[in-house]
Amino acid sequence: MSSSDIFIGETIGTAVLILLGGGVCAAVTLKASKARAAGWLAIAFGWGFAVMTAVYISAPLSGAHLNPAVSLALAIKDDDYSNLATYWGGQLLGAMIGAVLVWVAYYGQFLAHLTDREIVGVPEEKVTKAVEAEESGAGPVLGVFSTGPEIRNAVQNLATEIIGTVVLILAILTQGLNNNGDGLGVLGALITSFVVVSIGLSLGGPTGYAINPARDLGPRIVHALLPLPNKGGSDWSYAWIPVVGPLIGGAIAAGIYNVAFA
Repeated sequence: MSSSDIFIGETIGTAVLILLGGGVCAAVTLKASKARAAGWLAIAFGWGFAVMTAVYISAPLSGAHLNPAVSLALAIKDDDYSNLATYWGGQLLGAMIGAVLVWVAYYGQFLAHLTDREIVGVPEEKVTKAVEAEESGAGPVLGVFSTGPEIRNAVQNLATEIIGTVVLILAILTQGLNNNGDGLGVLGALITSFVVVSIGLSLGGPTGYAINPARDLGPRIVHALLPLPNKGGSDWSYAWIPVVGPLIGGAIAAGIYNVAFA
């Protein structure tokens, strides 16, 4: 694979991943959405199918890592870091593009949600509510873009992201790789998508299971930049956890694989 194939494949694949994954979060969260309040099961399966779709689209070009933790784990497994920056760059760009596409697709719903009196208050309360949202860190639609904890405990939150990512990466390394061992295969895409569903259902409750630094950081940046009314904060004080946790988890999983399976 050439560097251009890797970058293009990861950009397209991660954009599709975030478009469909963020899209199900928007569908469940936003007012005037036909799927509003569909629940956690819809989110878990929505993200699983998002992974499957994105992998099948991008695998021929880049091997469909779509996740900096996957790229890091494969680099550690093969002791080859030459393409790591290219993978990471494409993944972050793709995640940002995908988040913008979610905003475009749900533009009217975002406006309806963020101008609803139940959400932001009556006109005289809007400033107060906006300040409260900024001080609390997370605005009312941040969950469409990125993750956040139900209970803020940095050690627990970090551990949850590490554990979830270890499960994901071990499943990929042991069951999901293509014949070359440098990306996801046809069967691996299906297996990995159901592993993501399982992680969401079993381990997603505490933090929203980022298990992917680009999936969280790229859309969080977009949330901070988009001209959304009354959007509140982007919760930057928490943002390091869904980046560092999955990278640590990916490295641990690669180490376990090299010791126990290689």
